[in-house]
Amino acid sequence: MAQVKTFLVIQTAFLGDAVLATALLEKLIAWHPDAEIDLVVRKGNEGLFGGHPFLNKLHVWDKRNGKTRDLFRVIGELRRTKYDHVINCQRFFSTGLMTVLARGTEKIGYDKNPLSFLFSRTVKHVIGDGRHEVDRLNALIEHLTDSTRPLPRLFPNDEHRAEVHAHMSTWPHEHMSPVCIAPASVWFTKQWPEAKWIELIKSLPEEKRVLLIGAPGDVPMCERIAKAAGRGEILAGKLSLLGTAALMEKATMNYVNDSAPLHIASAMNAPVTAIFCSTVPSFGFGPLNANGRVVETSEKLDCRPCGLHGYKACPKGHFKCALNIDSSALDHLIFSLSDLLITFTP
Repeated sequence: MAQVKTFLVIQTAFLGDAVLATALLEKLIAWHPDAEIDLVVRKGNEGLFGGHPFLNKLHVWDKRNGKTRDLFRVIGELRRTKYDHVINCQRFFSTGLMTVLARGTEKIGYDKNPLSFLFSRTVKHVIGDGRHEVDRLNALIEHLTDSTRPLPRLFPNDEHRAEVHAHMSTWPHEHMSPVCIAPASVWFTKQWPEAKWIELIKSLPEEKRVLLIGAPGDVPMCERIAKAAGRGEILAGKLSLLGTAALMEKATMNYVNDSAPLHIASAMNAPVTAIFCSTVPSFGFGPLNANGRVVETSEKLDCRPCGLHGYKACPKGHFKCALNIDSSALDHLIFSLSDLLITFTP
């Protein structure tokens, strides 16, 4: 009888990174159906993984409260299990320390991690070579699987779909799929300006239901946009992460920045239009499916991209990479707002 393989996957970065890391879970289970997979994520991202069918155990690192103390608490938990393969998806010291101190036969990570000299196997990490992030992730496990691209996937359940239904049932045309807009981003220069979102909403057919989604902290921005546009329902802060995923799956279109909702859409095979301002798709974080599109400025700017993650303000002060994107390009160019009939049932 073959021995059950044990894997530890470490991804404690932002929400979108955690979504993309699910591609590794999909690929490992496809090749090792009986595997036991543990995962480490940062506190705040654990809501993505409730009831995940491929996870044995989820470890949560609180990076905001007692970061160092909690890091060693997590490491202590990890050391209780002997893993066949420890897979580090990040390039930073803290996760390198997790990788080194965890008990594992093979320890895999990127060559840019400062502790990579202590890993069993290292993989080159290059951003800007045209490869998608899921391809860079797959390079970590290619020797255990194959070279084909894995895709991320999330698993909303009936409870999450009931969240969606509770909001959709308040609308007289609850069977008509909505347009979802996620206007916020952690980084200002990744965020299409509020005035542009307002223009877009005003350009959409009046009968179309517009839902503004995001985290609780995004509510004030969503409220300003809805008030100025004269329409739009605020669901930001009202849905769980997987509830949001279930909603996006049923939308006619999801309009997003280069941010976590883009990757949630990819994981749900949901239609998505991604607006890239200061960053560029060649960094490897664009849509993954055929129903995904990218909108960006056509102007050649010598300052774009200005950084991998973006900034709190435009370094040049003009923010042309965002302001030069015409909102009219997002509706007629990307998709037809036909009435797709769906049923929101719990």
